Amino acid sequence: MSDPDAAADALKLGNQLCFAVYAAAHALNKTYKPLLEPLELTYPQYLVMLVLWERDGLTVKEIGERLFLDSGTLTPLLKRLEAAGRVRRTRDSEDERQVRITLTEAGRTLKQQAAGVPPQLFCAMGMDLPGLIGLKDELAQLRATLDAAPP
Repeated sequence: MSDPDAAADALKLGNQLCFAVYAAAHALNKTYKPLLEPLELTYPQYLVMLVLWERDGLTVKEIGERLFLDSGTLTPLLKRLEAAGRVRRTRDSEDERQVRITLTEAGRTLKQQAAGVPPQLFCAMGMDLPGLIGLKDELAQLRATLDAAPP
């Protein structure tokens, strides 16, 4: 026999891990907004720029794999970054089906301005470095576990 109180507790919003992760992500995005406004970047655009600052000249597919985004989500974002003069989209010379994304000079220069974002976010989070690294690692492990789980 199941416990009706336990079943009811299992369906309370405050007991849901998914909601805690969702709410934390929402709070992070809200915290990033004023930090990214001077750079004229949205949070998803910032993520794309982080990927390209690590390795320039990736294909849309490679960027999507790094960010866990499909091309339908990524393409409009990249078009806006191109319109803002931050990246250049060109057909791959070896495979015309692939679109390669490269940083413009303005996109490379923006990296220096963005260097202040992580320390400001770190201060806003109010956690020590080992705690933040542990949390990041646990979330990465959770994502990997969920990705590997059968549908």
